[in-house]
Amino acid sequence: MAWWARARQRRSARCARGAGHAGLPPTGFALLPWLLMGLGSFSNLLQGQAENPWIGGLGLLVFNSLYVYVTFRAFDREKRRSLPTRLALLTMGLVTTGLAAGYGGNWLLFFPLLGLATGATLRGRHLGGIGLLLAAYAAVLAGLREGWREAPNIGYATFLSCMVTAAILSLSEAVRELRAAREELARRAVEKERLRFSRDLHDLLGHTLSVIVVKSEAARRLAGRDLDAALAQIGDIESVGRQALTEIREAVTGYREGSLSTELTRARSALAAASVEPVVRQSGAPLAPQTEALLGWVVREAVTNVVRHSHATRCEITVESAGERVRLTITDNGTPTAAPAPGGTGLTGLTERLTTAGGSLTAGPAPAGGFTVTAELPAAPVDPGTEDAIPVALES
Repeated sequence: MAWWARARQRRSARCARGAGHAGLPPTGFALLPWLLMGLGSFSNLLQGQAENPWIGGLGLLVFNSLYVYVTFRAFDREKRRSLPTRLALLTMGLVTTGLAAGYGGNWLLFFPLLGLATGATLRGRHLGGIGLLLAAYAAVLAGLREGWREAPNIGYATFLSCMVTAAILSLSEAVRELRAAREELARRAVEKERLRFSRDLHDLLGHTLSVIVVKSEAARRLAGRDLDAALAQIGDIESVGRQALTEIREAVTGYREGSLSTELTRARSALAAASVEPVVRQSGAPLAPQTEALLGWVVREAVTNVVRHSHATRCEITVESAGERVRLTITDNGTPTAAPAPGGTGLTGLTERLTTAGGSLTAGPAPAGGFTVTAELPAAPVDPGTEDAIPVALES
């Protein structure tokens, strides 16, 4: 019974696809069953209990046609607010008045149908007053035609059908709008997470592969004259590769928390392997983990660009934490035209991250030559007890 198993799989797939959707929006078909309230007047016509049956039949046809027209347009916001819909509703009121005043009895039930169409069409803050006026009008007409004992029933039925219909349809529309907003927020969250992962992967692989290439070139140059040094470079390549695998796994799960000191250590190693003299200065109070993580990304990206593009012989990295702000400056003495433009993928992603955290990132040629990357962020202590920490100064 393979065909039966395939049919069950297709049915399960359709159910799974429809589980997260609200289904088709309601239409005028949802209000058509209420026309059965007019069966009493139709029965009067068939049994010959109504005077001038042709006029009554024509009025019944016109009312039903207008009811269908108005209710189907009531589920479209643009159409229900249009002039043709309002004119059709007004015409319904005139036809209902004529039929109720001329025939009475079962024909008075067209007023609750008119209230239903009114509630479906005229939703808003003024509907309560309109519903009360329509109910009072129906009650007065019913009292004049059939006696005042019947008036409260017709008035109450008219008001109730008007207000309940408006409440149900408005609530249904609000629920669908909220569900659509929730789905839009979920879609944006997925896009944001995809962007985060792509930026993390770019920064991780760009830096790691650059370090591997530089150290591989160094190992190739040293292999002929200093085997021990070449083996040390190869060992560094293995260590960098293993660390990259760990960082990629952590980036995939979203739990990677960068360390500025770790990135500074790696920057020294990468710059030295590329024959670039590293100079690192760090001063100020300890930084919050989030601030350290963001500055670590900047160090990683900027040092990668120095190694790959600058042709520099010296690179200075300065971290200054004073007051409420921390500044990271990375300057090289290479060729500015060889440096990547600020609109590059890595710097663009870092700019977005720092801006979101209340900071800024600038990059461009330095006044004295070379290229400079400057990042600023709010500097928050790790905890309140570190606010009075003694500043430290490190230089290498």
